[in-house]
Amino acid sequence: MKSLIDPIAFKIGPFAVHWYGILIGLGVLAAFFLGLREGKRRGYNLELFYDLIIYGVPAGIIGARLYYVIFRWEVYSDNPIRALYIWEGGLAIHGALIAAVIVGIFVTRYYKVNFWDIADIAAPGIILAQAIGRWGNYVNQEAYGYETDLPWAMYIDGAYRHPTFLYESIWNLLVFAFLLWLRRKKFIKTGEVFLAYLSLYSFGRFFIEGLRTDSLMLGPIRVAQLVSVLTIIGSITLIIYRRKAQVK
Repeated sequence: MKSLIDPIAFKIGPFAVHWYGILIGLGVLAAFFLGLREGKRRGYNLELFYDLIIYGVPAGIIGARLYYVIFRWEVYSDNPIRALYIWEGGLAIHGALIAAVIVGIFVTRYYKVNFWDIADIAAPGIILAQAIGRWGNYVNQEAYGYETDLPWAMYIDGAYRHPTFLYESIWNLLVFAFLLWLRRKKFIKTGEVFLAYLSLYSFGRFFIEGLRTDSLMLGPIRVAQLVSVLTIIGSITLIIYRRKAQVK
């Protein structure tokens, strides 16, 4: 399975528009409209969701790129300006999530609404956006795994390899469907849809990351696997703590 798609979708004069950016944009739009629809159903001021997008998207992109560049500084140290070339790939979802959560906290405080409730609304859209955005890795022929002879292997860098972008996209779609089901259940407390998203995404990412050849590393440790384990522990701990605290 080798990509036959040119990474550049089209050009406007000297400016090239990349499929990577288009797919990320489509994912953001899907997340936004899903959140907007659910927010309207719950009676929220919809300006809140517009502000989340206006401030959250740039912050998320900056956070995702900064996170990636920090752990790959040896690639950019000789030519730091390349750190701005996000169309070449190199966005880390964990960095985007950290930035998005910080923005979410500030925006919900400004509107004086419950952060956890808004996080629950946003969670299915976020994982759907991730599923869509992963296809940008396919176009760029990146985020691939070790060599394999499986029939769905992707031919890249001179060999047939695990299409880890595809594995993650499929996992994210399954989590997306589960979250839509989960948030309609009466036994779910405020914030638990978002925490379920964090733990389930991290569970899948831990195993998929083990197949990748381009992991961000902290010594001998794959950063994404470490963050995934900490996120799972933190999410489950928060669910237990908030349940004992009688969160509605």
